[in-house]
Amino acid sequence: MTTTTFSTPRDLLRYAVSRFNAAKLFFGHGSAEAFDEAAYLVLHTLKLPLDRLDPFLDAKLLPEEVLQVLSVIERRATERVPAAYITNQAWLGSYEFYVDERVLVPRSFIAELIPDRFSPWVSDSEAVENVLELCTGSGCLAIMMADAFPNAVVDAVDISKDALAVAERNIREYKLEGRVNPIESDLYQNVPFKKYDLIVTNPPYVNASSMAKLPPEYLREPQIALHGGEDGMDLVRKIVAGAAERLTPEGVLVVEIGNEVEFAEAAFGHLGLTWLTTSAGDDAVFLLTAEQLQAQ
Repeated sequence: MTTTTFSTPRDLLRYAVSRFNAAKLFFGHGSAEAFDEAAYLVLHTLKLPLDRLDPFLDAKLLPEEVLQVLSVIERRATERVPAAYITNQAWLGSYEFYVDERVLVPRSFIAELIPDRFSPWVSDSEAVENVLELCTGSGCLAIMMADAFPNAVVDAVDISKDALAVAERNIREYKLEGRVNPIESDLYQNVPFKKYDLIVTNPPYVNASSMAKLPPEYLREPQIALHGGEDGMDLVRKIVAGAAERLTPEGVLVVEIGNEVEFAEAAFGHLGLTWLTTSAGDDAVFLLTAEQLQAQ
């Protein structure tokens, strides 16, 4: 196969879809199928608008452009690297973030709840002054919450220095220095002792059995950000246990647990979890009020 085999994005798109399907790639980082991911990688590599494939499908490509796209296709197919790590680009909703192998590829269901500002449990978004995000990773949720709560300071916590370096880059990109504060800490350990109106977290929650079955693409991500112990709830237990003394009387805790509803209910069901509706259903994100947490 030579570069002369391909002359247009249409040729490369067809080849990429076939290559990805033959390699049995896993698509769990933004794209739903081989075609979507192939179109994204072709357009991104050629520096074309990501939402305008049709006008460029039959454009003639330079040999070096063909080589660039083929290199990306092969890396995705053979190394099983998530597309976001190849492009250093990921989205949550309408927000674009820089990402690399130091952080998880952003895909939190909590992002769907931020535009509504966790209503009705947070009654006045302008009255929110302090927000804490634990396990911030790339800082994506912290940045989105700074936008949603205009009078709030967001403390963005992670145990990983590498992850915080990525978060700091995204914070600078959104010009939120001073409003989003990256903090290196093992959960609450180094967090300023103050009361928060809102604590949000998408912690490591994958249970040991599921970790053993992860596709290669997920194994490319920092495993410390995925592995939640035998039942996935190791860090969640610590987060729930420490939240009461960190929340204001009207404050709330929002926790994402993905597919681990059974283990979450076993660990915290006695507290009376409120399950929030997302595109994943009614069992991926739960909420607890300060009052519920105090009662435990």
